[in-house]
Amino acid sequence: MRAPSDLSLVLLLPLVGALLVALTGRRPNLREAVSILTAIGLFACVATLLPTVMAGEQPRVVLAEPLPGLPIALGAEPLGMLFAVIASFLWPVTTVYAIGYLRRHGEANQTRFYAFFALSMASAMGVAFADNLFTLFVFYEALTLTTYPLVTHAGTDKARRGGRVYLRVLMATSMGFLLLAIVWTWTIAGSLDFRAGGILAGKISGPVVGLLYGLYVFGIGKAAVMPFHRWLPAAMVAPTPSALLHAVAVVKAGVFSILKVTVYVFGTDLLATNTATAWLLYVAAATILLASLVAMTQDNLKARLAYSTVSQLAYVVLGAVLANAAGIIGGAMHIAMHAFGKITLFFCAGAILITAHKAEVSQMGGLGRRMPITMAAFLLASLSVAGLPPMGGVWSKWYLALGTLDAGHLGLLAVLMVSTLLNVAYLVPIPVKAFLGNAELEDSRGIREAPPACLMAILVTTAGCLFLFVYPEPFHRLASLLVQ
Repeated sequence: MRAPSDLSLVLLLPLVGALLVALTGRRPNLREAVSILTAIGLFACVATLLPTVMAGEQPRVVLAEPLPGLPIALGAEPLGMLFAVIASFLWPVTTVYAIGYLRRHGEANQTRFYAFFALSMASAMGVAFADNLFTLFVFYEALTLTTYPLVTHAGTDKARRGGRVYLRVLMATSMGFLLLAIVWTWTIAGSLDFRAGGILAGKISGPVVGLLYGLYVFGIGKAAVMPFHRWLPAAMVAPTPSALLHAVAVVKAGVFSILKVTVYVFGTDLLATNTATAWLLYVAAATILLASLVAMTQDNLKARLAYSTVSQLAYVVLGAVLANAAGIIGGAMHIAMHAFGKITLFFCAGAILITAHKAEVSQMGGLGRRMPITMAAFLLASLSVAGLPPMGGVWSKWYLALGTLDAGHLGLLAVLMVSTLLNVAYLVPIPVKAFLGNAELEDSRGIREAPPACLMAILVTTAGCLFLFVYPEPFHRLASLLVQ
């Protein structure tokens, strides 16, 4: 009975943590200690489930049944385990970063930030361990609502505008497309459970497959597939510590959900043998290239990273639509590899902002001589995002490339290769300019590295990028279980 108990705790712990954060708000040190301990506790709880899932078991627990035949239930399966391990591991790291960042930047309403952060993590865990489409939809919407206060945290007109775009796009796509797709699935299959091989296998064929699958791809707006991507750049008004949400939990919840629907609702056999979904391959490829091209035009560092994320998320969508073993493994592994690389880049961007007060790429000449640790981490994380050794990102792109070859799509392989060059073109020149460019001497006096808490988090996530190159086995094994 240990596993079901732990499954309930993955929701209970962050919810209790949010309450305790609110109660200890007048004592910042205690509030932040509660945040860190809650985050560590969640990771420990998720970690206890890992051996069970690795052994091939899939524990489940029903939390409630608001409608007959539609329970809110949690289940630990390989893909959800992969997502939950990443998000829960990076939560305490991000909390440490947030302590240094929010205090140095003098952010207001820090208690509210930490409380909603914990509520958002509870929602993310609900998405990760959702045992059916109904549960996934409930926590997917909860994640949108609990992250909205983080997007609008600054309270400025810009933050409120960004929040409106964030809420409008995500709610419109989920209510207009995703909910329709779920109801349609219910009428066809008579069930919303996630099942190996897919609940639609043998019950749907022809162009209907492409139409229904397209509703899921565009309805899961957090995947940021063009043209429903504008919410992601708009969300960059959020404080940098929310990078866990906007580089990991929220955006990865989107592509994770598409992968989960692919494997457990449609089934890879159905999608691989049906040509009606081929058009979505070109949508994903276009998103990869167009978002990269837009990223190259952005002088604001966070905006450049936001469009980079739009492009990188489309890699996972591409792997899902390929629907072969290599594509699914590559897409699942990219959730992990990109998470470590991109959160490092956002951490570095935040460190630059609070210490050097620079947000534009054009202003970063010579900054590497003042902030060598930060800019070295930025360089290594850039290599990981681009998929170059010796960083972990190389493995997910390797499997995605194999997936395009297995499917006979040489054009998509070319897209991956061109995209890698574009990744290098819009990321690597930033640290190169910082180390070798001319500094604005009058502006660089007194600039030092970020607070120790920020640096500690940056070093941990950078080390994660390196470690995943040497030892990608845990994530590869979980991803492989999806196609066995």
